[in-house]
Amino acid sequence: MSIQRHPRKIAAAIGGAALATGAITGVAFAATGSDERDDPAETEQAIPASDLDRATAAALAETGGGTVTETEVDDEESKYEVEVTLDDRTQVDVQLDKSFVVVGTETDGQQDVDGEG
Repeated sequence: MSIQRHPRKIAAAIGGAALATGAITGVAFAATGSDERDDPAETEQAIPASDLDRATAAALAETGGGTVTETEVDDEESKYEVEVTLDDRTQVDVQLDKSFVVVGTETDGQQDVDGEG
């Protein structure tokens, strides 16, 4: 019995497998929010959902309103950091302790319309 090989079919199968592997890798990268930082200590962690409402309320009360644009846990200055963008595009970083008490604020200036400050 003779086995016929079809180079085009084999190449197509290999190409399809490579494409699927690339797609899976891309989805995994996007889902984990992974970046190219080698030091895990440099990776920012968002405030967990269980604490987010309290941190948001404390930050917005401190700033008198605005929109929460970023959050972080265990940054170098506090337990929680909540970045608030005010209506005039000024950014304020609100530092909170583990009891959601404000321990400091820092104004970063105005954010450009395209999201860069």
